[in-house]
Amino acid sequence: MTARVVDSALDPAIAKRLKRNADGLVCAVVQQHGTHEVLMVAWMDDEALHRTLTTGRGTYWSRSREEYWVKGDTSGHVQHVHEVRLDCDGDALLVVVDQEGPACHTGTRTCFDADLLTPR
Repeated sequence: MTARVVDSALDPAIAKRLKRNADGLVCAVVQQHGTHEVLMVAWMDDEALHRTLTTGRGTYWSRSREEYWVKGDTSGHVQHVHEVRLDCDGDALLVVVDQEGPACHTGTRTCFDADLLTPR
């Protein structure tokens, strides 16, 4: 994949703080509001972040389909965004949501329900 360069209406002050990977993306960790349960991890570019902040719906960049997707548009499992936080290094986002239904595309509550890896 080549670096994504898109025009975006994202606030320039926010855009300046982002540290994107080689593909122009920032990791987004999605957490359930109130319980702090980690639901999923996705990717955002400036435009996905702008759309999330302005619509209040979790909007991400699909690396496999190379298109934007709004969580719940096809599944009905909508994410209502309460807040977005930028980490101290600017290379990750915490997206705090109210999740309707499963967050994982497999139909489970979170993408972290399947395998527990225990340290020795």
